Amino acid sequence: MSTRTFALDGYGPRKRSAWNRLTARDSVVWRMDWIMLLSGTVLAVIGSLLVYSATRNRTELNQGDPQYFLVRHIISLIVGVALMGATVWLGHRRLRSAVPVLYGVTVLLALAVLTPLGATINGSRAWLNLGGGFTVQPAEFIKITVILGMAMLLAAKVDAGDREHPDHRTVLHALGMAALPIVIILAMPDLGSVMVLVMIVLAVLLASGASNRWVIGLCLAGALGAVLVWALGLLDEYQINRFAAFANPALDPAGVGYNTNQARIAIGSGGLTGKGLFEGTQTTGQFVPEQQTDFVFTVAGEELGFVGGGLILLLLGVLIWRACRIARESTSLYSTIVASGVIAWFAFQAFENIGMTLGIMPVAGLPLPFVSYGGTSMFAVWIAVGLLQSIRTQKPIAA
Repeated sequence: MSTRTFALDGYGPRKRSAWNRLTARDSVVWRMDWIMLLSGTVLAVIGSLLVYSATRNRTELNQGDPQYFLVRHIISLIVGVALMGATVWLGHRRLRSAVPVLYGVTVLLALAVLTPLGATINGSRAWLNLGGGFTVQPAEFIKITVILGMAMLLAAKVDAGDREHPDHRTVLHALGMAALPIVIILAMPDLGSVMVLVMIVLAVLLASGASNRWVIGLCLAGALGAVLVWALGLLDEYQINRFAAFANPALDPAGVGYNTNQARIAIGSGGLTGKGLFEGTQTTGQFVPEQQTDFVFTVAGEELGFVGGGLILLLLGVLIWRACRIARESTSLYSTIVASGVIAWFAFQAFENIGMTLGIMPVAGLPLPFVSYGGTSMFAVWIAVGLLQSIRTQKPIAA
């Protein structure tokens, strides 16, 4: 259709110019990283199938409706994508000024978990009960606000041109800001989220250009803290059992080692191409606990085999690669730090989740990004993708 015909068909100059703005090379739509979006979407679709396979026969969980978890998972995905769009529309720069408010809200939500409003699931009081069967996990949103808050503090003087790197006082303020929610989450206790937040803090410091002495000091302090926590008996019994089962896979296979043993059996039985979607005997027989959330990768390993599991790893790798490219090409330290924090979050959480199903990492109760069932996790990862897309779309265009 020619431009002349387009105008004669009833599209006036105003509508045509709006269309041109939408499709122009400098538009938000054109400049978004569609490879990243496609990777995240395919992961979520695969996750929907895996969640359905893991829960369709779980009558004690799905309230007699085989599609109960599937429908809720898809709704969470749609809401998550909408939140991503809203994040891109707002922009990471505009959110920068709202960081103090966002940080305060998420910290208050985390504190509320420690009150009677909190709900305990699998030994961890990490959820906030909203009523009507709805819960929210504030730790997922805290990952976002810690990234934004530390980026705001560490990049302020550098982006203003006052310094080349964050000074020691600025780093100390940023660490103090991150320490408060970490201590609250540790009190729940939610060690999995604490592990992710620690990796985020280290990645943010490295990306900011702060002195390496801070990173080395934090690693040493973390090792000393872990020893003290163990020596003082601050861990709950179920957490000690998880570490014991990781250190000795043959320990009590019918008790503390049951989850990891059944997970490895499920993945190993899938072979190269798997038993077929919805045909996994371990999954159908409900031998692996929490298969729709923490152990969703076992469904992929059993039913889709090495090929299906490899596809999930490939898609996660592509998504992280695109995020690394955005971080490398960003034009401000603030943007670089935000992107680096998201990269550390996705990479470590995926490694920990898949690693614990394979027995190379301790069980930590972390969902697989974009794949596992869980509304709060789905919302958070897509908001993070929105931050990455905002950094990409708001980058100045080369002449």
